[in-house]
Amino acid sequence: MDLPSRILQEAVDQLATLPGVGKRSALRYALHLMKEDEQHVRDLSEAIMHLKTHLHHCRYCHNVSDTEVCPICSSEKRQRGIVCVVENVQDVMAIENTQQYRGLYHVLGGVISPIDGIGVHDLEIASLLRRIETGDPAPVEEVVLALPTTMEGDTTNYYLNRQLQPLGVRVTTLARGVAVGDSLEYTDEITLGRSILHRIPFEG
Repeated sequence: MDLPSRILQEAVDQLATLPGVGKRSALRYALHLMKEDEQHVRDLSEAIMHLKTHLHHCRYCHNVSDTEVCPICSSEKRQRGIVCVVENVQDVMAIENTQQYRGLYHVLGGVISPIDGIGVHDLEIASLLRRIETGDPAPVEEVVLALPTTMEGDTTNYYLNRQLQPLGVRVTTLARGVAVGDSLEYTDEITLGRSILHRIPFEG
């Protein structure tokens, strides 16, 4: 896309690096920002920089947090003996929106996918096993595998189950109210809530 302004072109090129944003959408956003009040654009820029420099990943569950330990992991009101393993931060938000789960979380940061070059050591699996072995931040009695119902998700489930069995924790998974191939992020809250409530023992 050839534009009459180098400055506009640079803005479009940067906006187009965002997920799901093509060149046309990037141009529309850039032209919109150009019309906005300067203070509004400054506030947006500062919010993005603040996001980059001050947002953390929780030292225990790897969810996003303003502090070293996220509010969920630090809450004494949660069922601290249950840890729900999810693919990404969006899945934590999806499950929290159901208001049916009161345990803790562990965000893997992806699933095992050899075709994408993602292996065991690219994920937060070692830290999950360490949590269970040390009981930090709390002793774990049950691990809920809430990964996508895809080939990659199932592969990761099977691997985790093999690693967890010797540690003496109960391993469960979501009831299959979640359709095969669906991401939790896009599953409706009622279905996801029921799947959490009626979780079943994981069978490898």
